[in-house]
Amino acid sequence: MVAGPNAGFKKGCHDNGQFTATADSLRRYRRLCRRAGGYREFFCTNMPARSNLAFIVVQHLSPDYKSLMVELLSKRTEMKVNRAEDGMEVRPGNVYLIPPKKNLIIFHGKLLLKDRSDHEGISLPIDIFLQLLAEDQGKRAIAIILSGTGSDGARGVWAIKEHNGMVMVQDEQTAKFDGMPRAAISTGTADFILPPDRMPQELLAYIAHPYISGEKPADALLEDADALTRLFAELRAKTKVDFTFYKPSTISRRIERRMSINQINNFDDYARYLQHYPGEVMALYRELLIGATSFFRDPEAMEELRTLILPGLVERAQNREVRCWVAGCSSGEEAYTLAILFREVMAEHKVSRDVKIFATDIDRDAILRASNGIYPESIAADLTAKILGKYFYHREDSYQVTRTIREMVVFAQHNLINDPPFTNIDLASCRNLLIYLQPVLQTKVLEMFNFSLNRKGCLFLGNSETVGDLTDYFKPLHQRFRIYESRGRNQSLRHDELQVSGKGPGRYHFKRPASGYRSGRDRDGDGELALLRQYLVVAVERYLPLSVIVNEQQLEVVHIVGNTEGCFSVPSGPAEYNITKLAARELAIPLATGIQKVFRTGEEISYSNVRIQHRGEKQSLRMHLTLLPQRKNQEPLVAVFLEDTGRESSPPREGAEVYDLNEDAQQRIRDLEQELQFSQENLQATIEELQATNEELYTVNAEHQKKIIELTELSNDVDNLMTSSGIGTLIIDENLEIRKYSPEIAKIFNILEKDIGRPFTHISHRLAGFDPLAAAKQVQRTSEALEVHVETSDGRWYLTRILPYHIGPETYSGVVLTFVDITELRTVRNDLRRSELVAQDISENIPVGLLVYRLDESGCFVLESGNPEAERLVGFAVDDWLGSSFEDIWPASEQHNFVDCFRKVVKTGETCVLDRVSYQDERLAGDFRVHAFRIPDDRLVVSFKKYGRQSMPAKQEE
Repeated sequence: MVAGPNAGFKKGCHDNGQFTATADSLRRYRRLCRRAGGYREFFCTNMPARSNLAFIVVQHLSPDYKSLMVELLSKRTEMKVNRAEDGMEVRPGNVYLIPPKKNLIIFHGKLLLKDRSDHEGISLPIDIFLQLLAEDQGKRAIAIILSGTGSDGARGVWAIKEHNGMVMVQDEQTAKFDGMPRAAISTGTADFILPPDRMPQELLAYIAHPYISGEKPADALLEDADALTRLFAELRAKTKVDFTFYKPSTISRRIERRMSINQINNFDDYARYLQHYPGEVMALYRELLIGATSFFRDPEAMEELRTLILPGLVERAQNREVRCWVAGCSSGEEAYTLAILFREVMAEHKVSRDVKIFATDIDRDAILRASNGIYPESIAADLTAKILGKYFYHREDSYQVTRTIREMVVFAQHNLINDPPFTNIDLASCRNLLIYLQPVLQTKVLEMFNFSLNRKGCLFLGNSETVGDLTDYFKPLHQRFRIYESRGRNQSLRHDELQVSGKGPGRYHFKRPASGYRSGRDRDGDGELALLRQYLVVAVERYLPLSVIVNEQQLEVVHIVGNTEGCFSVPSGPAEYNITKLAARELAIPLATGIQKVFRTGEEISYSNVRIQHRGEKQSLRMHLTLLPQRKNQEPLVAVFLEDTGRESSPPREGAEVYDLNEDAQQRIRDLEQELQFSQENLQATIEELQATNEELYTVNAEHQKKIIELTELSNDVDNLMTSSGIGTLIIDENLEIRKYSPEIAKIFNILEKDIGRPFTHISHRLAGFDPLAAAKQVQRTSEALEVHVETSDGRWYLTRILPYHIGPETYSGVVLTFVDITELRTVRNDLRRSELVAQDISENIPVGLLVYRLDESGCFVLESGNPEAERLVGFAVDDWLGSSFEDIWPASEQHNFVDCFRKVVKTGETCVLDRVSYQDERLAGDFRVHAFRIPDDRLVVSFKKYGRQSMPAKQEE
């Protein structure tokens, strides 16, 4: 199975060496470098139509762009090219292309299509497919990452390697868009880094290997004990790591892959191969250390850790730091995940603790990558938008962990088996590492964790790992998620393994035999050899003729020994290292034709009587060209020796040709004509390839346009909201510099559009008796909102709110100031207050009795208030009867139908006037004029004035 984006493969050499190129292949390679490369180079005659392979091409396609890739590829291969359809079965000898607006899924060898949502965020169709491909096909899966922008595919190749598949990546130097190849190569998982025209032959050789094709069982590797011993010894000698007690199945699978890549069929031959090629030792070492990881891997387990374990650790560590150890941290995702979880827990419980996380791994390269905290954009698929925005910075095509999180983690190279453990640890995490070790090493590692952990410290293992027989040391807290608590039965490690000399990491040492030392005589011998080497260098420069070493690519000068005067000079302009550009005019043709002939034939060439003009005199040179012995991993080189034979011609040496300018000039012309022909042949191919390149550019442009439109719409929404609200709004950042403001704010501050980005302290205002700068600093310091009423110099009043600017939960960066004009509201309120005072004054001084009744839920009129005149007329205190019904207060009122009259007033709103009402009871007697009218809230005001006789005194209540 092959997956890749648009435009270009490049072949990488084996990890142990480069491929040797002939002159013709070199020309093809140079042509490839000058153009995009890509599918044309792969799906040509180099990739036969009949093979046991199916090719699935996953591109970055714009949803509204009609792709012509089916038509283009159909012209370059005899295989059937299909646009993938839902439920289509994958068959050998076919090519399948992803359709637009879809994500491609493979399940049991069938392709399934899933609609791609516009709201998914970053589109990662290649990562999605490769991860499912790895799970579905296991070691039969092959990922090929081609030219493309972004970092899509970086997570997918990890999955392919985790399931023992193979990864090919295009050499980024031949890719027009090197983002994807660079991201994939940076993972360290690539088995081949190749130009596309060389990929098919390596691919076919790989699948034909007996271990890949199934002709040989992988277990057969472990039967050759002698070869296995030599292999482990070579690994230990070069890497200081003993793999003897690693799981046999893991060892056999990884060795099998390296033998397949190097095309070695016999295990004994591979063991000997390791002894002669150190590069392969390191390649196998990296292969054995491959471990897949990701942020918040196993989310349910991480959530259980956050809610069940971390709060207790934070609570117990009140007067000390919390110490954690992440063993086998790989590229650091889990260590940073743990740091983020601690931050979230401390923010949730509103506590602060010093947390130190020691993240260790045996792989030095992985530690270096982890300490930088830089990851591809594809990690967005593993993180929520909240976590991503709060703890990561987006930089170009990658994300970097924030400095506050990076400072919580200390990365160090550490061998879990041999190096001393950390101590006083509250939480040890070792996930999916024990499964690669045999039981004897598993027990040893668990004993080390038991030694490291504090009492009630926690051990966090992978889903397929347990503490085995060490239940006396570890109590399960959550069996499903493999979380254990130390029982506090710490025993010192065995004396033959570890000697304790103090507390803390780095204070322990393993017992090893005393190393030998070199005698003073040996050291003196080294000094004599150094002096001899210096003398030899001087002698070579003095007696050797002018010598120049040239590489095959672009005929560039690699090294020069001797005096170059008269023969070579650096011309003005951009620096040129091509030997024909540096050489004297008369030397350019013989050098060019002679060097190319040596590279082409591999034979030595000598010329005599090569004439040059130097300082007005003719000078004769003897030229000798020879191919240097080629080392592994080294490009072909030619040495050019130029010997001055004087001003006159000299007899040629035996075997040397007398240089003929005309003949060599003709050869040079033929070479140039051939290169011109090559260029013409490639012109049509380049035009066709532009279509594929244009598709990638169109897709990238469409994605950028979409983001620009979204940002524009969001900016317009914010501007319209701030403009239409009528509220003065001013936003300043954490440095007290102006970020944004609404038009209304100009009524308060002397601010212009050009002031955005200026310090807030430079802006004057019209506020009287209020310092907005001091208030903003107070809110920034305390993170608590402030609300005040302020007045401007022109008499306007504003309700002012100053709030922290939120960038996440409990995270602030700057201040927001809002000003709501309340001048009219304040005026109305003052007018109402004055009206209430006037009404109260009238009520208290009017010579008419006023009683206010409220209609309650039962339909009764109950007394709510009354004025002093009413108390004088009725002869009792109103406060004594508040809340009493009208009938209870005036038992004799039924004969006048007061209540019916009141109900009509409340219902219709009309005023009721009762004149000359004669009233006689034990409280009140006389003739009255009564008015009843409705006020808001179904309340009733009854005014009454007495005629003639005085009222009877009210009867005293018992």
